[in-house]
Parts: sequence; structure tokens; C-alpha cells
Amino acid sequence: MTPIYRIAIIQLHPKPLRIESNYTKAADFIRKAASRGAQLAVLPEYHLTNWIPEDPKFAELCDQWEVYVKKYQALAKQYNICIVPGTIVEAHQDVLNGQRKLTNVAYFIGNDGQILGSYQKKNLDFMSPFKGTLTDCSDYGLSLNPRSEALFLDSALTARTFENTCAVVFVNAGGAPGSSNNHYAGLSRIVAPFVGPLGEETKDNNEEAMSIVDLDMQLVEEAEATYKVREDIRKEDWHYTYRHGMKRKAEKL
Repeated sequence: MTPIYRIAIIQLHPKPLRIESNYTKAADFIRKAASRGAQLAVLPEYHLTNWIPEDPKFAELCDQWEVYVKKYQALAKQYNICIVPGTIVEAHQDVLNGQRKLTNVAYFIGNDGQILGSYQKKNLDFMSPFKGTLTDCSDYGLSLNPRSEALFLDSALTARTFENTCAVVFVNAGGAPGSSNNHYAGLSRIVAPFVGPLGEETKDNNEEAMSIVDLDMQLVEEAEATYKVREDIRKEDWHYTYRHGMKRKAEKL
């Protein structure tokens, strides 16, 4: 029998440079999620600091990254819940030139408080919460459809679930509740094959909120049984050949 995972998607509003305030609010959401039986809580990118790299205080706050990773580890252990604390911007000294550099890192913290995995973001994500705003589209696109960015997110995330026979946990930042000037995209959701987006409190809005979703992994297994994507990937003759520059080489011949 396939498992059902209860997941909390926390569409937090990250106040710029208010690292302790943002952590306190995130921790409150996680406690509420744990009280409702969630096994995993997921926060958005840059949720502790927002993204204000031009402010001199920003890099100073990033020096505190390890303090907050440890706080999330303790929280996970105390409440028996796995946590993905969005991404945390870390300040490190470059070993080659001695200069300070910032890295954007996501952690997976187990319910025993141990770090089970981490990922350093290297490529810009076209669905980044501070790039994928509801007004990020061109003026032309917005003139045709003011909700074109929402359409993009909905279409791209749904397509990913089918083409990879997987479920996608997508958590974005939200705006302050009741704000009249909310530029955040929000629309946080869990997307699964056959059923599409899940998360009633967040999937259709861009304000701070939390959804708790019971994700039935049978959806993923049935998708694979139907489309056999992973089965094809495992075949020895499965490959994609990237041919960048091949046309130019052919012209030279």
C-alpha cells in the first residue's frame, strides 16, 4: 500500500531584513502544522531575509545562517516534523580571494533534527518567488491577460508532474494579509498527476497563509504505470543528445 504524506505548505510573507521576526512567524506556522499531524513543513525561498542584496545589512544578516539552521533542527526534533526551511542565504569567505560570497541553500531536516540533504542553488529558477511575481510578464502579455503569470505557474507545474510522473511541492512567498499593494505571486500548491493543484488556502491566492495537504503517493505510482517515464529512463538506450552548436559545425563542413 502506498503511503499518504501530510504536508504543510507555508506561504509566508517575508518582511525585508526582519530575520528574527520572520523566523518566529515561520516557527509558529510549523507548530500549528505539527499540531494538525503534518509530517513535513515547507517554507519559501528567502523567507528569513527577503531578497534585498543591495542593502548593507543584508550580508550581515546572512552571517547568522547557521544559527537559524540549528533553530530549525531543534524545532524539527521537538515537534517530530520534517522541515524544508525554504532557502537560507549564507555568507562565506571565498578560500581563493578571501572575499565574502553569498550562497542560496536549501536544507531537508529530518524529524529527528538531523540534516538529511542540502542543495545550493546555482541556476536562476524561472519560478523563483522574487522573479515570478504576478506582474513579471511583459506589458504586452499583461495587456492580453493580467493573470498570465498565474497561468504560467499553473501550466508549468502541472506539466512537470506528468512529464516526470512525480508530485511537486511548490511553495512561494505571499504578501501581507489585506495588503493593497501585494506584488507577490503566491499560488503555493502541491501538484500531482491526474488531480492537478492541491492546497485550498494558498493555491489560488497570493496572501500569507498555510495549506495542509494529504498527498496520496498512489497518484504518482498510477502515473508511472500509465506513462512509464521512469521505466523508459532506466533503459540502457534511453538518452537525450544535446546538439548545441551542431548547425554551425555543419555549416563549416
